[in-house]
Parts: sequence; C-alpha cells; structure tokens
Amino acid sequence: MVIRLGEPAAPLGEEVTREWTAVTWDAARSADGSVFSSRWDDRLMTNCSAHHVGLTVSDLEETLAFYRDTLGLTVVDRFGVGGEAFSEAVGVEDASADFAHLEADGVRIELVEYEPEARGSPAAGLNQPGASHVGLSVDDLETFAADLPDDVPTISGPRTTESGTTIMFLRDPEGNLIEILEA
Repeated sequence: MVIRLGEPAAPLGEEVTREWTAVTWDAARSADGSVFSSRWDDRLMTNCSAHHVGLTVSDLEETLAFYRDTLGLTVVDRFGVGGEAFSEAVGVEDASADFAHLEADGVRIELVEYEPEARGSPAAGLNQPGASHVGLSVDDLETFAADLPDDVPTISGPRTTESGTTIMFLRDPEGNLIEILEA
C-alpha cells in the first residue's frame, strides 16, 4: 500500500510505504497501531551532506563577536534576506533577516537575526526535545576553559564523563548552549 502525505494511514497490521521526492520510508505496524520497525531508503543520504547548524539570535552583532572573538570561528559570509519567497520558505509572514556564516574546521554555523516583528519564542533547555546545542572541539579543554573571559556563562568546568570524553558546556550571549569537547 502506498500513501501520500495527507492521506489516511493504512489499516492496523498492514505495511505502509510513504513516498516523497526520491525518498521512501517503510514501516510495519503491530496490532495496537504502533510502528515496530521502520527503514529510511538509502537514497535519502546519497545526495545529502551536512552544510550548517543554524541559530536564531536577537542580537547578531553581539553573538557574531562572541563566536568570532571568543571561540575563534572565522566569518565567511554576511547577508540580508527578505521578501515573499523567503517568507514562504521559512513560514513566517513578512519575514526579513540578517545572516552571518562562521566556520571552524569545515563546520559552518549560521547566525540569523529576524526583524523584531518576525521573532518567535526563545529556545528550550538542553533536556527538551529539539535542537539543544552546538558542539565544538578543542585540542586542550583545560587551557580553553582557563582562557575563557570571565563574563562567559559556563554550566561547568571541564569534566571527563563515564565514556571517557572530556566536555564542558557554556552559553553564548543569546543563551544557546555550546558543548566544548576535547578531541
């Protein structure tokens, strides 16, 4: 049975295939209706690669300075976007925003400041569903932590976890959580 988005689900116990552009998702349901196995078709990742992590901020200049000056990321691009197509793409009426792209070792972070009238609610905490933090690595976490300016809010100093990874968490000027780990 093939169903498309918006169509009713298959009867209980029947295999379901959902089709999107070049992506197939298979799931089997148990008698109570829960999905007990699912498989994304390999084609999903064939033409896909990570591009950036996006953070919506309320003060682009302050947050940009933090990532550039405190964490040492390189600014690679700055631009503004607005208009009907952008508003439709992001699902925000009359949206316009300023962007800054920063990079460290091939990882790109996108900072976005929407105009005040297009802003939403603040992000959730680390234990809430959804994107929770950005992870960056350093060679020597103890030295990194010692060199942090005093006004950078930290959750803890460096700690070696049970898995053997040494990490710490801090917050950027917007309150976004950043994990710094020793690589």
